Amino acid sequence: MSAKNLVVLARRDHAEAMRVAAGLTILGHAVGLVFMDRPVEQNPETEANAELLELTGIEPATTVAAMADDLPLLDADGLARVLAGADAVLSL
Repeated sequence: MSAKNLVVLARRDHAEAMRVAAGLTILGHAVGLVFMDRPVEQNPETEANAELLELTGIEPATTVAAMADDLPLLDADGLARVLAGADAVLSL
């Protein structure tokens, strides 16, 4: 199987999207993660998953203005470019 460019949209369940994104890197895929809808809750699960993202080299982005101090902020055009460049998109 050849490596794909995958994008995970963290819309409803940020913690699960973080875990899935990290897991997809095991197969050698390039994985992007975009947090949407609301800021990520700070709790033990998301903190552990943030460590997984760091270990796997995933650098998330966001469409949530409140998170712009910590992550690259994507406007509608930026999000469209990310999605257009993906071989597959997972929405969680």
